[in-house]
Amino acid sequence: MALPDNENGHEAQGPVIRDKRRIDPETGELRVPEEPEAADTGFPEPEPAEGVDTADTAADHAEVATLRTQLEERTADLKRLQAEYANYRKRVERDRAATREQALAQVVGELLPIIDDIGRAREHNELTGGFKSVGEALESLVTKLGMKKYGEQGDEFDPNVHEALTMIPSADVSVPTVVEVFQPGYLIGERVLRPARVVVAGPAEEEAEIASEVETVDADVTDEASEPGHADSGATGTDTDEQQK
Repeated sequence: MALPDNENGHEAQGPVIRDKRRIDPETGELRVPEEPEAADTGFPEPEPAEGVDTADTAADHAEVATLRTQLEERTADLKRLQAEYANYRKRVERDRAATREQALAQVVGELLPIIDDIGRAREHNELTGGFKSVGEALESLVTKLGMKKYGEQGDEFDPNVHEALTMIPSADVSVPTVVEVFQPGYLIGERVLRPARVVVAGPAEEEAEIASEVETVDADVTDEASEPGHADSGATGTDTDEQQK
């Protein structure tokens, strides 16, 4: 039964009763729930825009591209600054280490004669009493500062750190070898404070090769001097001198 119209001419709506029972009382079967209907708001659905302003879209894309380019440039600048700062730190640390090593080398270098005296006293069993304590304390101090002693009998000869006072041939070695140490060498870091002064034994074969090369050169000089051309030139020169007389 329809209800009378209201003042606006619309049909009045009465109460709506919905049966939400899950089992149909008539058939006894389980009801399938219905999909809820979209609520009617009374307003028309918005229609999709048919025309989009292409100029505004292009401007937006251009602005985004510009911002992206600026971001990449700023990122590249930041990475470059980070690399320059890292290189600067490494350079400063390297210079600081070199300066420290140079300063230590100057200080410890002045103590080398005293270290030599302590070593000679130890060799002659004269390092005793209070002098022994002072000497060992001084050696411990320079060792803590980074000074290293080198140069032992049997070491392979290295011209960068050894000073050869003399060289003798020996059949017992295959490479130049230190056979006697006159004065030990000292290092601090990679810096040579004083080279080790040593006697070096070289392979006998190398000495023989050098002697053979010297003999070959002497023989070549003798052969050139005895060639006929040299004698003729001498005779010609004598004849010319007699004609001039």
